[in-house]
Formats: sequence, C-alpha cells, structure tokens
Amino acid sequence: MHLMLCHCIWNEKVRSGRTRSSVGSRENKNNRPRRRGYPNVASGARRRGAGWSERTGAAASAPAASAASASRAARLGDEEQDAASAGLGPNGCGHPGAEEPSAAASGMDQCVTVERELEKVLHKFSGYGQLCERGLEELIDYTGGLKHEILQSHGQDAELSGTLSLVLTQCCKRIKDTVQKLASDHKDIHSSVSRVGKAIDKNFDSDISSVGIDGCWQADSQRLLNEVMVEHFFRQGMLDVAEELCQESGLSVDPSQKEPFVELNRILEALKVRVLRPALEWAVSNREMLIAQNSSLEFKLHRLYFISLLMGGTTNQREALQYAKNFQPFALNHQKDIQVLMGSLVYLRQGIENSPYVHLLDANQWADICDIFTRDACALLGLSVESPLSVSFSAGCVALPALINIKAVIEQRQCTGVWNQKDELPIEVDLGKKCWYHSIFACPILRQQTTDNNPPMKLVCGHIISRDALNKMFNGSKLKCPYCPMEQSPGDAKQIFF
Repeated sequence: MHLMLCHCIWNEKVRSGRTRSSVGSRENKNNRPRRRGYPNVASGARRRGAGWSERTGAAASAPAASAASASRAARLGDEEQDAASAGLGPNGCGHPGAEEPSAAASGMDQCVTVERELEKVLHKFSGYGQLCERGLEELIDYTGGLKHEILQSHGQDAELSGTLSLVLTQCCKRIKDTVQKLASDHKDIHSSVSRVGKAIDKNFDSDISSVGIDGCWQADSQRLLNEVMVEHFFRQGMLDVAEELCQESGLSVDPSQKEPFVELNRILEALKVRVLRPALEWAVSNREMLIAQNSSLEFKLHRLYFISLLMGGTTNQREALQYAKNFQPFALNHQKDIQVLMGSLVYLRQGIENSPYVHLLDANQWADICDIFTRDACALLGLSVESPLSVSFSAGCVALPALINIKAVIEQRQCTGVWNQKDELPIEVDLGKKCWYHSIFACPILRQQTTDNNPPMKLVCGHIISRDALNKMFNGSKLKCPYCPMEQSPGDAKQIFF
C-alpha cells in the first residue's frame, strides 16, 4: 500500500511538473521579455482562447491571478542574487515575462532524485516477483513429483522406509529455506519503499501553509469548493460519493443537475465495452443541437456501427446495406468517408482484415469516439471537457514550488507589502498553453495588468489604457492621449471586455 501511494504521488508530481501553464500573468516563448505596452485596439489585447468585444457597463471578469506591477518589483531593491534562486527577475519580485529557470531546474532535479529511488523499488519488485514465481513453481514440481513417487511405490497406507523419510525431511527443509529466503528478500523491499517516502519528504515541501491566504475559505468560498467537488464526482460517475458529500456539507443539489451526468456516464461505460446503441439514441435525440455546433459525432457512431456489421462478413451483408440508409443525412459533408465504407462491401467474402480497407478496423477509433462524445456532450451542457477541480489541482502542483521559494525570499529579506493581495501573484508562473482560457491586457501607462476594479478603457482615438491611468491623466474636462495628439473628453472612453 505504501508503494502504491508513493507511486501515485510521484505520477501526479511528474505529470504536473511537465504541464506548464500560466497562473496570473503570462510570458512569450523562448524567454523573450513580454511587451508591456499595448496601446492600440488591434495590438492591445492578446487573444488567447477568447475574443474581445466592446461594451459599456459593469466591469468584466478579470483573471483569477494578476501579475505584479513593475512598481512592486522595485520594492525588492538589490536582492537579485537571492531572488534568482527563487526564479525571480532582476528586481527580485519577478520581471514581467521572466522565466523561473532556477526554480524549474531545482524542481526537475528533485523529481529525478525521487524517480531514481522509485525505479530502484520497481526493479526490486520485478525481480522479487520473478524469483517468487520461479521458486514456488520449483517447489510445487518437486513436492508433486515426490508425492507421485511415494504413491506409486508404497501406496497410501504403507509405512515409509527410512530412505523416504529422509527424502521427506529434506523436502521440508527445502520448503522452509525457500520461504525464509523469500521473506528476507521481502524485508529488503520494505526498506527500499521506505527510502522512496523519505526521498519524497526530503525533496518536496509538504508544508504549504506559508503561501496560504488567511480567510480564503470563508462561507461562500467553501460552498463553491464543495460545489466543484460534487460536480467532479458527478463527472467521474461517483454518484454515491457526491451525495454523501452533499449531506455532510449541507449542500443542496438540484436532481436535474445530476441527471445529465448519470446519463453521460452510462453512455460512456457502454462505449468502453463497444456498445453503440445508447450513444446513437442520445445523438439522434440531440441531432439539431449537434448540427448547430458542427459536430460529426452522430456520423462517426453510425460509421462504427456499420464497421461492426462488416466484421460479421457476408452474414451481415444485407443488414449492412440496409443500415447504410442512415448515412443519407451526412452525404454532403462526409461523402468520401461514405464512399470508402461502401467500397469495403466488395471485400466481405475475403474479409475486411485481408483487404485494402483494413484501416477501418483500427481499435483506436473506439477511444476516439469516447473522447468525441465527452467533448460534444459537455459542450451541449455548457461544461468544460476537463473537470475544473482536476485543472485547478494540476495548476497548483506546478505553481506551488515557485510560490514557496518566493515566499521564503520575501520573508528572509523582509520585503513587506510585496504579496498582500488575493488576486495577484508576485511572480509569473508559466502553466502552458493548456491553461490559456482568456485574453490579458496590461496597461502601457501604469504597466499593470487590468482587473475588475481597474478595467481597460478604449479612447476615442482607438488606444487603450487602464481606468486608473485615465483618471490620473485627464486635466479638467480634457484628456490628451499619451500616444497621439488627439484631445478628447474622459467621458467618451468606453470599457473594453476581453
């Protein structure tokens, strides 16, 4: 059990360590410094996964974590050497767009150390398993042969001779020695497993309280966390666990919220055992919505069912021809695929596996159809493909090492006030493109990332600055654009939503 736990922990750390995304602000590739000025509408917004639209009204939703401003970076003074070890920029607080090479390299070294210990344990387990199997098989063969020899020469009720008694004594001694050797080898493996746990404790900091925020999990936040966990259990088909959590936390979940997950999990379980009927019924009942989002799910399900008929040979030929009528609504968009399926009928007598159409039998298409169904079904329900809980957990595993390092440097150098807001981080943590969900805008005047309280504003001339910069720059009733000579009224500026 200890080994399984260590192995699970290690897999999660390796998977998280190799997944890089961006918490807070982001950076350009190849360690290029990020351009902080985006004065024009065309270049002001970096579109990452979401477009932008121009509206008026309340502030838009800002990113969950913002990058620290240059003014905050300056507070660290000349602590560049210590900051470098924590993956910071030259000012100690992390230059916007700067990588954290030291923290990343240190993290990889720690992963390699744990991996080395884990590989030793797995190698010993493999060798021990083979030794056990070989030793026990030899004992079984030896004792079985001895029993057969005794029964043939003396029968069941005859007394054993002195020679046979000696042979049985030696047999018992051999069994005892083998068992003792296996037990001794098993004890050695226990020590190796213990070393893996010690390596994890030594190389990975288990105390993350230093980067926690006081009052983070208040009543509303706790309720949201419980809702996310319940949704995650619904996604995984763990309905009993979700219901138990609802009871213990006092969370009331509408039954209509649970029903879609029950149905989707039932269909996915059927697809995993190559039963297409439930998925086909679901796709037909939701055909209009699937067509609206340009989904090819229904066609691919019909295609798989047709291929399953082809695998039956000439016995299913008439049924396959009859079923081909289901391809008629998809003839316009999938003409070539349908032609291939019809052409495969010529080779039914010799078998599709012996024909040029053998690629139709590729087993990977069953895994693909599960992914396609999950993606399209989640899109219809307005859900993300991946669980928000698993995405947040993976992002946290990547971000924690760098945040723990910077927190230690801040406390050591007594740089107070550098990290005191809930919606921003003191350094950039690159989580990779997988976690790019929306665009980011940094004010070219104040060099700060915009937030809910400080949204981006488009001037009449088309340049964009933050609301705080707008309030600081206008003089009386006039505002002069910092990038062009146009004068305008501050009230003509419009809030931009990304």
